[in-house]
Amino acid sequence: MTLHIFPSSSRGKAEHGWLLSRFSYSFAEYYNPNRMGFGMLRVLNDDIVEPGEGFGTHPHNNMEIITIPLSGSLEHRDNMGNGSIIHSGEVQVMSAGTGIMHSEFNPSKIEKVNLFQIWIIPNKKNVQPRYDQKEFDLSKRMNTLQLLVAPEGYDDSLFIYQDAFISIGRLDLGFVNKYKIRKEGNGLFIMVISGTVEIDGKIMESRDAAEISNTREIDIKALGFSEILLIEVPLT
Repeated sequence: MTLHIFPSSSRGKAEHGWLLSRFSYSFAEYYNPNRMGFGMLRVLNDDIVEPGEGFGTHPHNNMEIITIPLSGSLEHRDNMGNGSIIHSGEVQVMSAGTGIMHSEFNPSKIEKVNLFQIWIIPNKKNVQPRYDQKEFDLSKRMNTLQLLVAPEGYDDSLFIYQDAFISIGRLDLGFVNKYKIRKEGNGLFIMVISGTVEIDGKIMESRDAAEISNTREIDIKALGFSEILLIEVPLT
C-alpha cells in the first residue's frame, strides 16, 4: 500500500472577508505543482461563506461537481431553471458537460455555511448538463460508510459520469471500518471531517487527508468519535 498523508495545515488558503477557503489541490490563486489532483479528483475545497454572501453567476464545463454542506445551507440557481436550497445532510451534483452557468449563495442572515465542493474529471465529455440533489438519512452512516455519489445504477446514491464513489461515515471510538476498493486500479482519498483516526499506524486528525493507492483494502480505526469523507477515484 502507498500512503501519503497531508496535514490540514498544508492546504492552500484564501481569505476574502466573505469567504474562507482551504484548498486540498491547486485552485484559483493557490498553485502548488505537487498538488494538482489525485487521479480524476481535481478539486476539494473546504469553504466557509458568511451570511448573505456567495459566488455570483459563473460558468463550468466538462466537470462533475459535488457539493456537500457540512453545516448551514446553500442556495443554488442555474441557467437550466433550477433554484433550490441544499442543507446539511443533503448532497448536490452537477454534470457541467457542454456548459452550465450557476450561482451559489448563503441564504441565511445569521448563520455561516461550511461546505465541501468536489470536482471530478468525467469519463464522458460534452454530455447534456444535469442537476440533482438528495437528502440522506444521517442515521445510516453510523459505524458504516454511507454511499452518496457513484456511477449510474447505484439506486440509493446520486450518479456522476465517472467510476468514482463518495461516502461519509461516522465511527464510534474503537470502531474499525474495513474499506474495500470497488474498482480495481482506483485510489482512495480520505479526509477526516472531525475526530481522530488511525490508518496503517498513522494518526490523522480533523481535516487531515490521505491519498492511498496500490491496495484493495484499507482499515480505518476511530480513536474517538470521528466523521470521515472517502472519495474513491480512477488514478488514470
